[in-house]
Amino acid sequence: MSYLEQGTSGFRKANLALFAGGLNTFAILYSTQPLMPEFSKEFHISPTVASLSLSVTTIALAISMLLVGSLSEAWGRKSVMTIALFAASILVVFTAFSTNFHMLLLFRILQGIVLAGLPAIAMAYLGEEVNPTSLGVAMGLYISGNSIGGMGGRIITGMLTDYFNWHVAMVGIGVVSIIASLMFWRMLPKSENFYPRKLELATMLQSLISHCKDTRLLCLYGIGFLLMGSFVTLFNYIGYQLTEPPYSLSQTLVGWIFIVYIVGTFSSTWMGRLADRYGRRKVLWIALLIIFVGACLTLVASLLVKVVGIALFTFGFFGGHSIASSWIGRIATHDKAQASSLYLFFYYVGSSVGGTFGGTFWSSYGWTGVVGMIAFFLIAALLLSIFLSSISKKRLLATT
Repeated sequence: MSYLEQGTSGFRKANLALFAGGLNTFAILYSTQPLMPEFSKEFHISPTVASLSLSVTTIALAISMLLVGSLSEAWGRKSVMTIALFAASILVVFTAFSTNFHMLLLFRILQGIVLAGLPAIAMAYLGEEVNPTSLGVAMGLYISGNSIGGMGGRIITGMLTDYFNWHVAMVGIGVVSIIASLMFWRMLPKSENFYPRKLELATMLQSLISHCKDTRLLCLYGIGFLLMGSFVTLFNYIGYQLTEPPYSLSQTLVGWIFIVYIVGTFSSTWMGRLADRYGRRKVLWIALLIIFVGACLTLVASLLVKVVGIALFTFGFFGGHSIASSWIGRIATHDKAQASSLYLFFYYVGSSVGGTFGGTFWSSYGWTGVVGMIAFFLIAALLLSIFLSSISKKRLLATT
């Protein structure tokens, strides 16, 4: 089999293309997150209801990925990903012209459906085309694009909303996304190790069930759920706290706080390398500890300490996600796209559940309640990772 090797032109093009694809996907996906306070004011809705502008997109994306990952087994990786990126870019422009919150939610649901065409397939593409010894680095670079997209989407929407309004901000995201889609289409190398198969729904269902019977994969799915639930909860409601007294920050300043995503760009690649060298289990535990410390620091009243806490939280999250997602490809023995789809299904369900449920904690207990919920999620993720480690050791001993 011909693999993309680190240091080659093909490896660089693949990583740049998937970097652009990840940037596109997450700029669109999280473009409404910093706008939630604006939606609350304009549409006269609560923070919990405003959070649906993100939650409905992530839940639609999660469900759709179960099917789209399988479609790519028959139709090819690059073609499905390219169509998905262009369709999502056009839909985000349509969203800018929403006249009420229900219309906005409809467009956001459609965006979630078509965005499903990239994340799980991208992970499968890397698993098939990249040399296993370089997979940690490649996955880290892809997730770096995710973090830059999430950061850029929030900064662009925050600034354009302050200078114009959120409608103009969404058009701006659409323009950036179309450019990123063109880069992806032009640069991504065609699949060399992919062999199309006939689409059979019964076979797809059996494959999904078989993955769910693997306890190790279930542990990773649970960790993805808890990581993403924690991450989205923090970023959904930190904007509400920072735009209120005593901080009273503008949307532009709140948007620029998301510059901390840069540390995620670094940590996803760096921790991916550490995991390849020292083992995924140990590095994942370190990532969870960093996330926990970062969340606790946001309880401090000082704005500077809060920002440091957010940065640490982001650093640990992207590192942990990089490790868990690349681990899926090493454990799954067949239908890797579907295994990755299941991971991301739980990952984005965690986003929807945690992001919306966190609104109840914010309304009832304030920021302390939000951090308390995040801490509970992280402890559960640590317990799952310990259980995963014990299972892996037992299987290793059984084969020796």
